[in-house]
Amino acid sequence: MRKLSASVLTVIFIILSVTGCTPSKLASEAEKAAREGLDYSDGSLWIYNEDASSEGLEADCFLICPSVYSANGGDYNMPTYDGTALSSFKGALNMEKGIYSDTCVMYAPVYRQVSLEVYDMTPDESAQYFETAYDDVRDAFLYYMQNYNNGRPLVLAGFSQGADMAIRLMKEFGDCPEVKKVLVACYAIGWSFTDDDLAEAPFLKPAQAEDDTGVIIAFDCEAEYVDTSLVVPAGTKTYSINPLNWKTDSTPAGKELNLGACFTDYSGTITAEIPNLTGCYIDPERGSLKVTDVTSEDYPPVLDMFSNGEFHIYDYLFFFRNLQENVAVRAAAFKG
Repeated sequence: MRKLSASVLTVIFIILSVTGCTPSKLASEAEKAAREGLDYSDGSLWIYNEDASSEGLEADCFLICPSVYSANGGDYNMPTYDGTALSSFKGALNMEKGIYSDTCVMYAPVYRQVSLEVYDMTPDESAQYFETAYDDVRDAFLYYMQNYNNGRPLVLAGFSQGADMAIRLMKEFGDCPEVKKVLVACYAIGWSFTDDDLAEAPFLKPAQAEDDTGVIIAFDCEAEYVDTSLVVPAGTKTYSINPLNWKTDSTPAGKELNLGACFTDYSGTITAEIPNLTGCYIDPERGSLKVTDVTSEDYPPVLDMFSNGEFHIYDYLFFFRNLQENVAVRAAAFKG
């Protein structure tokens, strides 16, 4: 093999530096996190921390919890010692776990997520709380990459606040060689993924098909009449992929393509499964996922922060079996 000259190596280093990810960045950042952040060597800071050697599964999943915590006059970041909050935190993860656990060994850190009240703040007011939440997710991810990944294929996943955190991770580390080498896909469901995100991190790639890898899978559900939402405000256009036909245009997917909507409890047990519940299509103007065949009376928004027709909390549930199948499809495509 021809040895690279010093000048060529210098150019390569400069290119990597410009992208923000030298080959040693993960290691150096992990060392810094170990000194300054939460101690993710503490097993109590992991809801899932499974043993890859005993599972026989082909990939790992780093799963980030959605919003479950309400400050109720207290801290705007969830205390890691709050037993009630942690019970809800674990329950929310259990509700999503089944989408990934047939294919992946599961890892899910505890983090000081922002409370629901933070979403009512201005960006300037909320920034410090999101920074705290992301610092924890970042530290946990770095610990996972340094201590658990061992070159295994990785599915990065999150819903709602968890999806926001997953996209933040992709912006910071998605161009790092160590991550690019193992990334099956990032399931950032229940959050927006826009041209502003791509301008900030042009190496990111929205999913285009059911089996492309190294991509971001995103969508957020709403009724056909909705023209603004918390996740996709009016004037915003988000990248989405349809979880029934895996197209990115507005081609409708009929409910006959829906393999099963699954409704789960906090243990992760499926309490109801409804095949062919709903169809969907991508709004050509907003990019959001328009859901057909169901009503907001039958599927209310539940949380006061959402209006009727914002089906946000059902993003995973409506398309549970299709997403479950897709995780396996992408993992197989990655493996080749």
